[in-house]
Amino acid sequence: MKGITIMVYILLAVLIVLTLLLKSPKVIGMMGEASVKQKLAKLDPKIYKVLHDVMIKQPDGKTSQIDHLVISPYGVFVIETKNYKGWIIGSEHSQYWTQVIYKRKEKLYNPIRQNYGHIKALEGYLEDSSVTFISIIVFGTRAELKLENMNTDVIRSPQLLSTIRKYQTIRLTDEKVADMHQKLATGVVHSHKERKQHVRDIKEKLAQDRKMADSGMCPRCKGQLVLRKGKNGMFKGCSNYPKCRYTSST
Repeated sequence: MKGITIMVYILLAVLIVLTLLLKSPKVIGMMGEASVKQKLAKLDPKIYKVLHDVMIKQPDGKTSQIDHLVISPYGVFVIETKNYKGWIIGSEHSQYWTQVIYKRKEKLYNPIRQNYGHIKALEGYLEDSSVTFISIIVFGTRAELKLENMNTDVIRSPQLLSTIRKYQTIRLTDEKVADMHQKLATGVVHSHKERKQHVRDIKEKLAQDRKMADSGMCPRCKGQLVLRKGKNGMFKGCSNYPKCRYTSST
């Protein structure tokens, strides 16, 4: 009887640990990326070359981490996965979006901007301005998207394959696709130390951008931020618009 009681306690402890792990943002993120991997595996490998968790080093020594890349004759799909739940509210050019779960609201950095940074890093790494990059932001099925004025593909995971396949205009030769795939596959950063430094760099960059924006300076071009009125209310925009399209909430 005592042995059975001990086993029950052990099972309960295991269940508690598993429950906590399944609620962990890191584990949820890993599960979301695994789901996207499974979907991308269904693409025709003769046409689409898929890479996951790509981290490239830029000329200045900094790194850029990309969740998924799909290299094809139709362009290079740069895919950022987000595993949030609840309402996701935002617009194409706003600096931050809002996650709403019941009455709780949380800010998240606009993933379109984040993916734009990945694309610029890829442009620098490949040193080829002729490449067509297609940005896709993928949320899981727990999110309900309430977005406005969107030009970028921001979708839920069940729409991923149909979104990729809707692009059918040939923009890259088979030779260029093969060359890019080889360069990106062999140029990936594997060092755990460099990956940890990448996370620190991101946090520092976001903090610096916020500090500059709060002082009235554009973090992108160092122009002056001016107050403007848009469809969703007042916001700060760069005075060098349209050359620089940086915006910030007031």
